[in-house]
Amino acid sequence: MSYNPYSLEGKTILVTGASSGIGKATAVECSKLGAGVVITGRDEKRLSDTFSLLQGDSHIQLVADLGKEEDLSLLVNRLPALDGIAHIAGIVKTIPVTFLKKQDMQHLFDVNFFAPTLLTTGLLKQKKIRKPSSIVFISSIEGPLTVHPGNSVYSASKSAVQGMMRGLSVELASKKIRVNAVLPGMTDTPIIYGSEFTEGQLLSTKSQYPLKRAASPEEIAWAIIYFLSDASGFTTGASLVVDGGFTVL
Repeated sequence: MSYNPYSLEGKTILVTGASSGIGKATAVECSKLGAGVVITGRDEKRLSDTFSLLQGDSHIQLVADLGKEEDLSLLVNRLPALDGIAHIAGIVKTIPVTFLKKQDMQHLFDVNFFAPTLLTTGLLKQKKIRKPSSIVFISSIEGPLTVHPGNSVYSASKSAVQGMMRGLSVELASKKIRVNAVLPGMTDTPIIYGSEFTEGQLLSTKSQYPLKRAASPEEIAWAIIYFLSDASGFTTGASLVVDGGFTVL
């Protein structure tokens, strides 16, 4: 049976943060569904590892640190015309409020909010986002729906992403560019194991989820692909929560 409304055949998709975690899984899964994938990330070796896993051909690898304005501008100039964007690059930093410094807040917002926003506006100015097309932001349940001690700035950055997504969805609707967001819960990626939490704390957090586990990166990737595909053709300004039931409790 060949019918597949989630097919990405003929589409060129940009995936940021593709060197690991959700970004890596999204790039690989998009390639399996027929997309020509453009991957970008800071770490050239890890990005090359992802590139080696992509199925099919017509893929492009571009090393860039989206937290640096010069890299962002260079990336915009080098990118081809796109049918979809998955803004996945992001960082997590746990900082209690009493220890907050402006440079920490700036860095979190530079990567989590300003980078995807400025990348989008740069591509729009250069008319590199086709009509129709789809833009997907990775937000989080942390900020828009939940908050935990030490995560105030991260939560604020993800809440800002939500506001930008909603605004863009209205502004770009006339151009037939859809804009949506995926809000993951805890996901088994290197980013959580490189955090300040112990293995015991991570296991305790997983036990709080009704499904008693974290998501796999592929499970988040499949939600992103829904928005990138024509299956979501009448969906814009939406926030898809993929959190194993955590926010139901």
